[in-house]
Amino acid sequence: MTDDAARPRAALVINPVKADAPKLIPLLRSMSAQADWAEPLIIETSVQDPGQAATRTALSDGAAAVLVAGGDGTVRAVSEAMAGTGVPLAIVPSGTGNLLARNLGLALDSPALAIDAVFRGDRRPVDIGWAELTRADGDVHEHGFVVLAGIGLDAHMIANTRPGLKKSVGWVAYVDGAARSLPGAKPFRIMYAVDDLRLHSVKVHSMLFANCGALPAGIALIPDASITDGDLDVAVIQARGPLGWLAVWRTVWWQNSVLRRTRAGRRVIELTGSDSSIRYLRGRDADAATTEPAPVELDGDEFGEAVRIHCRIDPGALLVAVPTGHVISPA
Repeated sequence: MTDDAARPRAALVINPVKADAPKLIPLLRSMSAQADWAEPLIIETSVQDPGQAATRTALSDGAAAVLVAGGDGTVRAVSEAMAGTGVPLAIVPSGTGNLLARNLGLALDSPALAIDAVFRGDRRPVDIGWAELTRADGDVHEHGFVVLAGIGLDAHMIANTRPGLKKSVGWVAYVDGAARSLPGAKPFRIMYAVDDLRLHSVKVHSMLFANCGALPAGIALIPDASITDGDLDVAVIQARGPLGWLAVWRTVWWQNSVLRRTRAGRRVIELTGSDSSIRYLRGRDADAATTEPAPVELDGDEFGEAVRIHCRIDPGALLVAVPTGHVISPA
């Protein structure tokens, strides 16, 4: 047995379009040597493989830890393949949203800190979500998600976000996508149940299934969602009347992202009540079916259209590497 074979080895799954490979790869190699780990395995994603196959290759080669550097789609794909393996995953923030890193409370501008967590950091179990999609032709596929899944307007918004604008201005491009989607937004009929309880039939603009709920700019889309509570948080969005979208924005921005941060603000919400434009539910799983195919998104990536989506939470199935002493906020 050679010396390298006896030492642990990290693997980096990297999206060369979204991550700074010339900077990250030498840094990982240097830090691996300093920690007396073997030369790291470097695997790039591709159009054909957004990350699942690369991750499985890293695991089959005996990686003691996997790092992911890329956009939210890359993080989602790698996390999907890592779930249930017991091998730690380190997120090196890259790309536009860095949604998982934000919800874990990780530093977004320190790749060295993220890499160091592999060698000297702590391990924390977090939840992962699974979305089973049924297409109009009856085809069924299941995919993982680490932040949220959605059906309806949110998926339209992502589809209408221009890639060039997203590359130049980052997550702000989604505002443009929303502006391009809202004028033609129409409610659609959906039937849903949470934890196989009462079946509801309503018209909605969007339905979200969240493992966690923090977005860029301090926006708390689903304020009580936690990546460690073992629950699925559901948001049913119904914009009623000509001022309906103002009510939705008021709930998401003013109530969720501003008032809830203070005791006085939470008291204001208790006294004034929440707007009925968004209904929040919670459970271990949720099932929703539409009368017509509707667009679906997972962690900000388009996933085509579906007539049914069944989401569930897999508690503690993903083990993440975090800096020593780092505490993941419960919500």
